[in-house]
Amino acid sequence: MRTESPELAGILADLAELVCCESFSSDHEALARSAKTVAEVGRRSLGVAPETLVIDGVPHLRWVFGEPKVLLLGHHDTVWPTGTIHRIPWSVTDGVARGPGVFDMKAGLVLIFHALAALPSLEGVAVLIVGDEELGSPTSQPLIEDTARGLAATFVTEAGGENGALKIARKGISRYELLIHGRAAHAGLEPEKGVNAGVELAHQILAITEIASAVESSSQAGLLSVTPTLASAGTSTNTIPALARVAVDVRVPDLASQLRVDELMRALTPRTPGASLELQGGPNRPPFDANSSVDLFAKAVHLAAELGLPPLTGVSVGGGSDGNFTAGVGCPTLDGLGAVGGGAHADDEHVLVNRLPERARLLTALIESVLAR
Repeated sequence: MRTESPELAGILADLAELVCCESFSSDHEALARSAKTVAEVGRRSLGVAPETLVIDGVPHLRWVFGEPKVLLLGHHDTVWPTGTIHRIPWSVTDGVARGPGVFDMKAGLVLIFHALAALPSLEGVAVLIVGDEELGSPTSQPLIEDTARGLAATFVTEAGGENGALKIARKGISRYELLIHGRAAHAGLEPEKGVNAGVELAHQILAITEIASAVESSSQAGLLSVTPTLASAGTSTNTIPALARVAVDVRVPDLASQLRVDELMRALTPRTPGASLELQGGPNRPPFDANSSVDLFAKAVHLAAELGLPPLTGVSVGGGSDGNFTAGVGCPTLDGLGAVGGGAHADDEHVLVNRLPERARLLTALIESVLAR
């Protein structure tokens, strides 16, 4: 028989409710249901309903108490297509909670609510929970930046790193799609009349793979990547391809590198006579530099020791979050304050339930420390 503390039992009840309400990023109907569920769970903890902001069909939730000094930031959308809950149902077995989105990042939302419920006053707190983070926050980026600008701190309850490590820096991200336009012709009867976009695609992929080495310095070795990913060309086996495309994923350690990569991507030129290039996309998230988190991380380490919690570590990661945006507008930001577990975006996504109360207590202490300044 499980013997949970009342605190943990409440956390798990709220987490079960959120996980069982699916919220695939591309399913606006599911997102609308999820927003209502998150709003109700938050209302029970915070005492008031949030403002619901729907932008291009995507619902975002915001609570503001007085003149805000600190922002709690998260997202309720997940990468899991609607219906995944039938294949990976909510469960808690041997101290491990599972289900789609449990780690990334529905447990983080529950921690926000329970951490805030422990405060004597919510004055000075803002909470923003967006619905499109997994897509790169196309509708919520301005909302995030406007909410965070000028605040003393943002705490992001994305999932923690290994063994709960806090995320003290993140690479910047750029996303591109390069379209190559050629001219179709019959591959057997008159191939000379075509302009082969597939051949030009091969030239461009090779050119793109050289960009990282042209930008990175010795101090950045291994920190900068420019990676062609999804690629396609043509419409049939006996037709010269008239169109080809390749997606490019860019990860950078600093803003200067991000801007230089963008310049070189826009300077690509065709090698095949008659072919033309069309570049779409650009920088998506600015780098989240460690300078943005250094003071908050030091405070978190001190508070964890005072609370008798396991020692904290910090880690820099390649993946982006909405913390990149808050750091980018100059707001001190600490990320990875969510659940301890693993398997984000994978079938073995899970949360260690016994670590949830301690993460809530740490978050409460961090918020109090900022509000007390």
